[in-house]
Amino acid sequence: MQIQLSGHHMDITPALRQYVEEKMDRLARHVEGVGKVHVVLSVEKQRQRSEATIHMQRGTVFADSEAEDMYASIDALVDKLDRQILKQKEKNTDYRSGVAR
Repeated sequence: MQIQLSGHHMDITPALRQYVEEKMDRLARHVEGVGKVHVVLSVEKQRQRSEATIHMQRGTVFADSEAEDMYASIDALVDKLDRQILKQKEKNTDYRSGVAR
């Protein structure tokens, strides 16, 4: 998995980079064929915002999150991405096995 991390109106510290990489590695266990992951961290007044786009073999997943703390924002972002990836994985499994929805 190739992670591209960028900051908007903020500097990306090594601790933040490591935290994002650890959290994104958690998502790789659900899906094979994860290509690029693009993560943008930004600060807008008092709000810490994070957004990510994951390009996979069978589609693309996007999520964003806002919180008072950047680490909390990243946690919420990863939770959203995790739910979306599992939902997409279930759709693909149902489609291939012919199970009626």
